[in-house]
Amino acid sequence: MTKTETIRVEHLDTGYRNNNKKVVISRDINASLYSGQLACLLGPNGAGKSTLLKTLTAFIPPIAGNIYVEGKPLESYSEASLAKVLGMVLTEKLNVENMTAYELVGLGRSPYTGFWGKLSDYDKEIVDKAFNLVGIDTLKTRLVQTLSDGERQKVMIAKALAQETPIIFLDEPTAFLDYPSKVEIMLLLRKLTMEQNKTVFMSTHDLDLAIQMADSIWLIDKVYGVNIGTAEELALSGSLEKYFCREGVEFDAERRSFRISDFYKRNFGNKNEVASLV
Repeated sequence: MTKTETIRVEHLDTGYRNNNKKVVISRDINASLYSGQLACLLGPNGAGKSTLLKTLTAFIPPIAGNIYVEGKPLESYSEASLAKVLGMVLTEKLNVENMTAYELVGLGRSPYTGFWGKLSDYDKEIVDKAFNLVGIDTLKTRLVQTLSDGERQKVMIAKALAQETPIIFLDEPTAFLDYPSKVEIMLLLRKLTMEQNKTVFMSTHDLDLAIQMADSIWLIDKVYGVNIGTAEELALSGSLEKYFCREGVEFDAERRSFRISDFYKRNFGNKNEVASLV
């Protein structure tokens, strides 16, 4: 599939306004996202990952700079038109009662169904297709409150697919999941970029999984700013080590993985405590 630019940012400053005062978190970001691409946003807590995602999805305005979505300025989109281009999957659990997974995924059709939200036969076909793509047909009749964290995340991804947007943003989609479920979600998102030609941009703390699976990595830090490249480029340049290595942690550039440093293990003294850090 041909890869096309779907998001472009130029000289973007992100942050927030407090009593008419601008507080800048990230400065002068220049970058693009493409169709068929899985991009991961990595950074320590408080680095500005959520602020950047909220800025790119028009939840909060940029402090400065320009954002283009499929070649058009972000501010030129109405809320309704943007909902047909860009989908968002949040970390927060929905507090819903007595709603089935099918009904929740059906809400993804709201940009097309109008005020009353009645699903046409075509809408139902799209919802069924979303369930099939994610591989969760067996969950259709389950109440949302009975789903596990992993099942709920898959349902939310299916909802985004039912929205039929070329771009999907996800905020920490693997948070609170066990390791096999994290891998399953990452493989699913990778599949969507390859088979559906979607642009998928996600924030995550799962460094090793992102390094193994992302086409592009965006590193973000208040001190070092934003650095973008492939895992190989960022490993060879020393950026991954610079952004994430702290006392007791080292980065193996050859294997592209983080580990507890040998010095720290030798001097820590308690193997059980060391194991708990992994």
